[in-house]
Amino acid sequence: MAEQLPPVPPPAAAPAPMPMPAAAGDKRGLAIASLVLGIISLCGSAVFVCGGLTSVIGIVLGALGLNSKGRGMAIAGIVLSGVGLVLTLVFRVAFRGVFNNLWQQFIINRGF
Repeated sequence: MAEQLPPVPPPAAAPAPMPMPAAAGDKRGLAIASLVLGIISLCGSAVFVCGGLTSVIGIVLGALGLNSKGRGMAIAGIVLSGVGLVLTLVFRVAFRGVFNNLWQQFIINRGF
């Protein structure tokens, strides 16, 4: 007589698909960085190096982040960085006269 074969088990379920990574073209991080640098440039606008440098970098990162999901943050970062840059230049011009006057007084008093 013929041997009976054991029943074949049902096929295993297919593995779950891998989650899709974030799109490589999404530049939301640049928009966030621009916003943060814009806030820092406003706070550091009295210090030329801090205010000027962070403002310029914030504007560049904001421009690069405009084509992302964080477009609003990029625009806000550009605006804040621009205001920070203007304030930095205003402080620079205003304090230049003050510091020059103080330096001249220092030199006169010391006899140099």
